[in-house]
Amino acid sequence: MKKILQFGSDKFEIYLSEEVIQKRIKLLARKINRDYEGKVPIIIGILNGSFIFMSDLIRNIKVDCEVDFLKLSSYGDAKISSGHVTLLKDLNATIGGRDIIVVEDIVDSGLSIDFIRRLILLHKPKTFKVVSLLYKKQALKINVKIDYIGFTIPSHFVIGYGLDYEQKQRNLSAIYKLIDNKKK
Repeated sequence: MKKILQFGSDKFEIYLSEEVIQKRIKLLARKINRDYEGKVPIIIGILNGSFIFMSDLIRNIKVDCEVDFLKLSSYGDAKISSGHVTLLKDLNATIGGRDIIVVEDIVDSGLSIDFIRRLILLHKPKTFKVVSLLYKKQALKINVKIDYIGFTIPSHFVIGYGLDYEQKQRNLSAIYKLIDNKKK
């Protein structure tokens, strides 16, 4: 029997287990280690959603690296992006001439990652790459390049492992998807 979580009137079922997520993170880290051997990238997490993924990812990255964060707003408490991206916290690091790896929890519309890319490229980094745990290719409104993808998923509403439900449920160790009650 599947574990069902209920929040308000919405029900969620497990989509990606903690074990599956951790196995994929190790693979992503191996690729990054290979690609950045002899380099010292700045790994930039996008708050709030990426912090758990980024934490696990950098523990598996063996090359020297620096860490910084950006905070954006594009969802509020909604289940879909508002379509408007706002910068809430800027970088502290100097990124000009540096290798940059942006860490996202999920790329869906592409609006946030496009905003981030344009913002960072203003500083003329040496390289710019993106790693995202989840990628909703079908939901893209802007074609964006994701260099390292954990999982390509359909356009499900998902929570857990950093992804929120009205700013809650980020602390779930697995990823859960909304059960479409219309199909039941």
